[in-house]
Amino acid sequence: MDSCRCVELVWERWASDRGIDIAPLMKVLHGRKSSETIRAYAPHLDLATEVATLEKMEAEETDGVFRVPGAKELVSNLPPGRWAIVTSGTALVAGARLRLCDITPPPVFVTADDIRDGKPAPDCYLMAASRLGIAPARCVVVEDTTAGIEAGKSAGMKVIALTGTCERAALSAADLIASRLADVCIQQIPSGDLSIAIDEVPTNEVGKPSSRGGR
Repeated sequence: MDSCRCVELVWERWASDRGIDIAPLMKVLHGRKSSETIRAYAPHLDLATEVATLEKMEAEETDGVFRVPGAKELVSNLPPGRWAIVTSGTALVAGARLRLCDITPPPVFVTADDIRDGKPAPDCYLMAASRLGIAPARCVVVEDTTAGIEAGKSAGMKVIALTGTCERAALSAADLIASRLADVCIQQIPSGDLSIAIDEVPTNEVGKPSSRGGR
């Protein structure tokens, strides 16, 4: 889902009610646990109370949440047990957004409730790899924030970045950059491995470029 604007609407309302300047928060809140943002920018507030308040606000807010074109089709074509959702949102918030966009979560669903240190720490992605039973080096992360890219790379995984939440220039640490999720094609080949093709030129070496951009 694209919940970028929804997140901003909630945080804008939350910050306004507490007399907090939203500008510096806007630069860091995407892709991070709300508790870490509050701890860094509003340490004078009661952390548990504010986290619970934000969680309720985000779970109830529906404005600014959209299904990303190609998302449902992409995950529907993935073999069961071969993919996971890893999010900085809580299970309550992420679950509400998945239902809104009619996407059934996979068995491996890592949320902010499962980890102590959120992105850019690699813990969430390492937990997902462990639960999938797949070595981190054989995992590919799809991300749209700088914190998420850093988390994936720190976990030893390849990263495909999507533009939108961040400017393309900020995504340069990713191995590949896609303008749209619909441009990412994942197919299972006879060996059982998954082949990933994307209509972009690699920023770093993931594999040999194909006529579609890279594999």
